[in-house]
Amino acid sequence: MIREPLLAVTTGEPAGIGPEIALRAALAVEAGCVLLGDAALLEATARSLGVAWPLPARVAIEHVPLAVPAVAGTLDARNARYVLELLDRAIDACAHGRAAAMVTAPVQKSVINDAGVPFTGHTEYLAQKTATPHVVMLLVGGTLRVALATTHLPLAAVPKAITRESLAATLDVMQRDLVARFRIAAPRIGVAGLNPHAGEGGHLGREEIDVIAPAIAAARARGIDATGPLPADTLFVPHRLARFDAVLSMFHDQGLPVLKHASFGHGVNVTLGLPFVRTSVDHGTALDLAGRGGADAGSMIAALELAAQLVRR
Repeated sequence: MIREPLLAVTTGEPAGIGPEIALRAALAVEAGCVLLGDAALLEATARSLGVAWPLPARVAIEHVPLAVPAVAGTLDARNARYVLELLDRAIDACAHGRAAAMVTAPVQKSVINDAGVPFTGHTEYLAQKTATPHVVMLLVGGTLRVALATTHLPLAAVPKAITRESLAATLDVMQRDLVARFRIAAPRIGVAGLNPHAGEGGHLGREEIDVIAPAIAAARARGIDATGPLPADTLFVPHRLARFDAVLSMFHDQGLPVLKHASFGHGVNVTLGLPFVRTSVDHGTALDLAGRGGADAGSMIAALELAAQLVRR
């Protein structure tokens, strides 16, 4: 019997470590899992790891055929649409109640773009496919939760992407999901500034004065316990972090290096705002490790465990 909750697990880029860590993680957790991927690839992966085949009953396989055989460590753009098909099937399973949540192994953005498909990341793709107006990337590592106001953008494009409206939507999504999914009754959110020293009173930039501070004030008026803008270099000092349940960073490489330093290999990427739970790993496809049988599945295990916890809550 498949155990509840049932998690739809995509196996990611077939030339990377995704099939290996998805398989290891599904066998390591108690929740029921459906591995979406090429059955022959998964069987070969299992046998190379010394895992008995067929798999235990609580780990099912949904076969999605590769376009061409995968070679460990070697990208092939002909399999790019296969990777997206895995995501589409997991989305459909969650949307129609066949799965309680989806957990995604890493994909290689570059090879999907090389296949002629515009793709900036899981977060944006899931938002588009589910017609969700605003999603938020949240990384979880231990007790640290770091959300992003902007995701996969060139640094030069970040300031214009940060608006009062976008920050309002992000804080609203954070508030709702921290309460509903993480069961934090009254979330305390620390908000980083964009510029060094949070703008130094306007001498190092006016985004804090013109955009971020007004958005925080408006959020507080809506009942959200948001504090800032705070200088990012001191916001992540432990005694300051203890004041908050989550931190909102302004851009990708402002907050995530701190979280990954603290918990790399065991961190979890959570997409807030979707109509279902979605978690993922905190790392990439690790092409150099693919096919060797020694990839660390810690982050994938943590992603499965957190997905199951959020569903149960």
